[in-house]
Amino acid sequence: MDRVAYIAAGGAARVLEQQSVLSNNMANVNTSGFRAQLANFRAVPFQAHQGELSTRVGTVASTPGSRLTQGTMTETGHALDLAITGEGWFAVQTPGGQEAYTRAGDFAVNAQGLLVGQSGLPVLSNDGQPVQVPDRGSVTFSSDGFITALGAGDNPADIQVIGQLKLVNPPAENLERGDDGLFRFNPGEGVVAAPADPNVRMISGFIEKSNVSAAETMVGMIKNGRMFEMQMKAIQDADRNAERANSILSANG
Repeated sequence: MDRVAYIAAGGAARVLEQQSVLSNNMANVNTSGFRAQLANFRAVPFQAHQGELSTRVGTVASTPGSRLTQGTMTETGHALDLAITGEGWFAVQTPGGQEAYTRAGDFAVNAQGLLVGQSGLPVLSNDGQPVQVPDRGSVTFSSDGFITALGAGDNPADIQVIGQLKLVNPPAENLERGDDGLFRFNPGEGVVAAPADPNVRMISGFIEKSNVSAAETMVGMIKNGRMFEMQMKAIQDADRNAERANSILSANG
């Protein structure tokens, strides 16, 4: 009985973990720049001494990472809405001063005149510094991230280049997602900041939406619900069989 119960309980726990990931994806189906989380589980044999438990198999969570495919591009016409076309990331500065990466390009200008993301984190320029926007100035962006600004009331001929957004494209296998939804280098890589990549391109007036497929995620959640029911059924059957066995032994005893 214990083999069936433990294996089914392990399977049920993994299903719940995967359901949690899918629920988070579904909750962020409309979040700009969100990358869908991927989580699977697989069967592994128990390891024990002297060949014990060699016939038993458990399950472990296997999280391969995130789906990094392009999300849907939505035109907004807003000058500070930016979207990367193809591979690449915007660089932002975390509260701890580290560099992190995001695809969310719905930027704004805060009270200090800094270009920031929706979470308030400063967007970084090519020199690793927050981007300062002129007071009441209008800002435009080129496809390679150069920023031009025209102050309020200035002659259009006085438009100036004030910097360049830091656009990076580090290897996907070197990045991991943080609890804040931003991507960073794996601690084991020994790298804290990626170099700017001149091949990354962006477009102004567009927002890249989440790359989560609502239909695919919903199907996955329904599938997980049925798998969980199967695991519970197996545990109930094992418990029923154990009760019958005990009753037989009691009658014979």
